[in-house]
Amino acid sequence: MKSSFLIDLQNRGRLFQATDIETLDELFQKKEPIVAYIGFDPTATSLHVGNLSQIMTLRLLQQHGHKPIVVIGGATAQVGDPSGKDEMRQANSDETIANNIAGIRNSFSKFLKFGDSPTDAVLVNNADWLCNIGYIEFLKDYGRHFTINRMLSFDSVKSRLDREQPLSFIEFNYMILQAYDFMELFKKYNCILQLGGSDQWGNIVNGVELTRRVLGKPVFGLTTPLVTTSSGTKMGKTAKGAIWLNADMLSPFDYWQFWRNSDDADVLGYMKIFTDFNPDEIGKFSKLEGVALNEAKIALADAATAMCHGTEALSEIHAQVRAAFGSGSDADLPTKWLETNQIDIPTLETLLVASGLCASKGEAKRLAQGGGLRINGEQVNDVRQEISVAALLENPIKISLGKKHHYLVGLK
Repeated sequence: MKSSFLIDLQNRGRLFQATDIETLDELFQKKEPIVAYIGFDPTATSLHVGNLSQIMTLRLLQQHGHKPIVVIGGATAQVGDPSGKDEMRQANSDETIANNIAGIRNSFSKFLKFGDSPTDAVLVNNADWLCNIGYIEFLKDYGRHFTINRMLSFDSVKSRLDREQPLSFIEFNYMILQAYDFMELFKKYNCILQLGGSDQWGNIVNGVELTRRVLGKPVFGLTTPLVTTSSGTKMGKTAKGAIWLNADMLSPFDYWQFWRNSDDADVLGYMKIFTDFNPDEIGKFSKLEGVALNEAKIALADAATAMCHGTEALSEIHAQVRAAFGSGSDADLPTKWLETNQIDIPTLETLLVASGLCASKGEAKRLAQGGGLRINGEQVNDVRQEISVAALLENPIKISLGKKHHYLVGLK
């Protein structure tokens, strides 16, 4: 690679597949900004860490003087991408999709600069062009460029059929709609590159080929490897669910804790993908071993959290950490406030579930039986013990889940 963007992408372990990489490398070396896009379907009111690697790819693109387009799939979300899915995604109403779009829209501005300059990011909704297409016209003009034989060969379809899982006709259309997105973005914005995770390769190739066949113009595709932990599991999933980017879905403290608790083997890889640290900075952290590696984990957590929630959040988080680990006041711990009507029976297990600290009473019971539950510093083995509502109204109690997660829970 000779272009700065592709070199940086490669050095960060983020270059996986590309169509005509040599020509793409030459184009990236020219003075004119390259316009590239990634699509995000609004399936929830917040994006999560699983989406973050792709947002960071757009961020890196912009840092190297190129223009990112964020495509929100207001239309394709109604269809559902079959890639990596075992069953058909539940259809969302127009109102739900609109709420989801409103929720995720602000997430992008934390990582990308939007505006009117040649390298400022643009956010668009594919419902603006897909929802007004006539079905017969679409089939006649574009459906003829796709063969069933070829569509069946793509992993997103083939893997589903190999597992003998049903694939609906509406999902089968997803790759055609995404291909149309690429062609439309080329016409509107001179967008010549689609970026995405490696699971999107088939969809991206379809867009490259459709644009070439219909418009006679060369466009390109490039994928990044899917992010997994050192143990091989999908990155960003925990026992409590997804690691959300919106503070109303996951507190900045819990977000910081997620990065701080990274496995030793994952820290440097996460720094390459999820922070702006340069190779020299990452190289210094690579020399740390054992307990000293905690310094790298804190640097990762600080950088990732500041980018997502702002530097102002860090001082409060650091105070909460000091309180949790003995060098600060318990008053600085993150507090879960509950209404009295949220607890039908005032037991410890109902308190844990109502506050969201445990997903179920069963999880609370297993945590206690495993010796991982403490109340005000004292180990608790029976989660069915009653909790005084009057005492909770007067002062929150400190709940510790294992050695690393500490909260105050109170009633108001």
